Amino acid sequence: QVQLVESGGGSVQAGGSLRLSCARSGAFCYNYVMSWYRQAPEKEREFVSSIDRDGSTSYADSVKGRFTISRDNAKNLVYLHMDSLKPEDTAMYYCKTLCLASSGSWLTTWGQGTQVTVSS
Repeated sequence: QVQLVESGGGSVQAGGSLRLSCARSGAFCYNYVMSWYRQAPEKEREFVSSIDRDGSTSYADSVKGRFTISRDNAKNLVYLHMDSLKPEDTAMYYCKTLCLASSGSWLTTWGQGTQVTVSS
């Protein structure tokens, strides 16, 4: 089993910054992909960014150049640094991991989410 706990959400004005954190615990992951998704009210959950164990990253077009994902393998932490925030970034942000466990199976786990609200 893998557990994820997000933190760092809050309310900011447009143009501001926030840093989200996702702490992974539980089963050791021989390989992994950590991702951030978000879901605004009455909208589908959408991909924001991902990073793998080797540091390869991916971003949604809507956040490229504004958001930066990073990780600390020693601490099992993943961060999402968000700059130049816009009201349309307002959403619940979820951390997700794909973890290759010792069983050889890939485990999918979601965190509970952290709210980001950007006011104009």
